[in-house]
Order: sequence, then C-alpha cells, then structure tokens
Amino acid sequence: MPRPLSATIHLDSMQHNLSRVRTEAPLAKIWAVVKANAYGHGLERGMRGFAQADGLALVETENALRLREAGWIKPILLLEGIFDASDVPLLAEHNINSTVHNIEQVKMLEYTQLYRPIDVHLKMNTGMNRLGFTPDEYAAAYKRLRAIPGIRNITHMTHFANADELEHPRLTIAEQVRRFQYGAGDLPGERSLSNSGGVLHGAELAGMLSNDWVRPGIMLYGGTPGGRAAADYGLRPTMTLRSEIIGIQQLEAGETVGYGSRFEAPGPMTVGVVACGYADGYPRHAPHGTPVIVDGRRTTLVGRVSMDMMTVDLTPVPNARVGSKVLLWGDGLPIDEVAQAAGTIGYELMCALAPRVRVLEGRMGSDG
Repeated sequence: MPRPLSATIHLDSMQHNLSRVRTEAPLAKIWAVVKANAYGHGLERGMRGFAQADGLALVETENALRLREAGWIKPILLLEGIFDASDVPLLAEHNINSTVHNIEQVKMLEYTQLYRPIDVHLKMNTGMNRLGFTPDEYAAAYKRLRAIPGIRNITHMTHFANADELEHPRLTIAEQVRRFQYGAGDLPGERSLSNSGGVLHGAELAGMLSNDWVRPGIMLYGGTPGGRAAADYGLRPTMTLRSEIIGIQQLEAGETVGYGSRFEAPGPMTVGVVACGYADGYPRHAPHGTPVIVDGRRTTLVGRVSMDMMTVDLTPVPNARVGSKVLLWGDGLPIDEVAQAAGTIGYELMCALAPRVRVLEGRMGSDG
C-alpha cells in the first residue's frame, strides 16, 4: 500500500473559478496563469481545468512548448518574455506571445528575422519595480517595437503591486493606473492590467480600469491575494491535501513532542502522528495551533513539523485511532487559513507540493 498521503486536484473547481472570472470581468479575455506547474496542480491539469480560457500564461519557454505538444492551440503568453535570442524563432514557430520588459529583449527582436508575425505584451513599470519600462521610457520602447516588421499586435501591460488593498498607504491601484495612462497615452493596442486582486475588486474599480485582457492566477486555484476569504468571492478550493494518523502517543503533563522539544503538554493529552512533513511541502515553520481536521473534527498542530511527519492534538477527537482521516488543507479547510497560521500565503503551499506526494483527481466534496 502507498503511504497514506495524497493531494486531490478538483478540475471541476478549476472550471468553476474560471467562470467566476468571466462573471467579474465579462468584457475581458482571460489569460489563465499556469506558471509554477499550474501552482503545483500540474501543467496538463491546468490546461484541462482552464480549457475555456482565451489563453494560458506562464514563464518557462520549455513549458510553453510542452503545452503545444499536449494539444493547446490557443494563445500562450510568456510572462517574463524571452531569455535569449535563440528563443525568438520559437515564438514564431509555435505562435507564442512574449512579454517585452527591457531594452535587451527589444534588441533581440530587432536583430532576429521573423518569418511569421508574432504578438507581444509591452510591460510598463508603474510602481511594482520588478520588470518593465518606466512611463517616461514607454513610448520610445513602443516605437521601436512598432518598427520591427515581424511584430503584429502590441498589448499594453502592467502589474499591480497592491491589488488586494485598494487604498494601500504607499501605492494605490489608482496611482498605478494614472501612471499607466500617462505612459501609454493614446497608443493603439489592447490593455492588460488586472491580476486576481484587480479582477476581484472590479466593482470598486469600475470606471477606472480598461481591461481587454485579465491575468488571474491565485483566484483560479481557490485562493485570494489577501483581504476577504476565497469563499466570500464564490471561489472553490482546487487542491485538497489528505493523510492519516499513523501513530498515537499518550503524554503526561510536562512531556514534550518532536525535535527541539518545542511543545510541552500542559496536562495529560493524546497526540496523533500524521504522515506528512516538510519534505511533502507542508511548511516546517507552521507553529502550534495551525488548524488540522481529524475525522471531521477541528484540532491543531503541536510540536515542530519534521521531514516526514507532524503531530496533532487529539484531545478534541477522543475516538481517533491509527488510520483516522486527516485533512491538511482544501475542501473543508481553506488553504489560506492554514497559510495565514503558518505566516505565509496559499500560493506557497500549493507550489511547494512535493513530487513524492501522490496526486489524484476528483470532484470537490468527493473522497478523492
């Protein structure tokens, strides 16, 4: 029998969450973001789950080719663009869109003869300060791209730093939009501004944004970039991580659990050992009190997470036994809640799922 730890991917939830994007941004086309192995869900599953998207976006050239080999015929966007001049012919050969965010990439496109026209997304840095041309540099970069014979459509693009917090004290969406409009002006071409936060706050931003394309990521996987819970937006979890109790220990007051003896029993208590650890992707830094569900009853993590195991308080689950079912996150325990308790974000937990974890497919609400 395999180790009793598995992740179930809910393709029906992925489809549902994509439909929520359509509801929130009915006039926009959708780039479904499938970078980082579709946020740990598997690239091919991402392709299937988001089959109704208008395009798929990721960062790795090799995975863009993998999508083509798997049968994806709609547009693909490289969110970080090309990394070397040798990548340019692949854009034309496989009909791949490339982000252009620095002058070196412009030069690669200028120096390479394209035998077939390609589309690009020209990125403006409106305050995120990672990638992109400043608003003052932007029109000149656009002019150089427009002069390249092989460039067909140029989409104007930026990325919001604080889309989950509309009135951020340092940088608001409104300010980023103002900078974007200043830099792009009346240049022709479609616009692509909103990430998940921008999509979810569409009602509050009505009249401010003009999105021809949106680029949702985390909301497609049943999480949010911050603020309200995913369920409040009608989003469903797409990954459920389950395991079982593989051992039980009876502790007396003062006895400790795990490496470093970090947790001391306040009195007699029962502790369950769960087949899951940081080598499976569960965060090692998760503290005492991180929520876990055993046999349908909520309890908490105790002690330090080790490589292959973790320990939980079975006091609220008096009938627990070896073989009792454990829910670590997903359908019934929001991944964002677990992440918040562990001082991280749901993105990290999804992406950290280790290759050794069995991955199944099932509908949400089933046993996987």
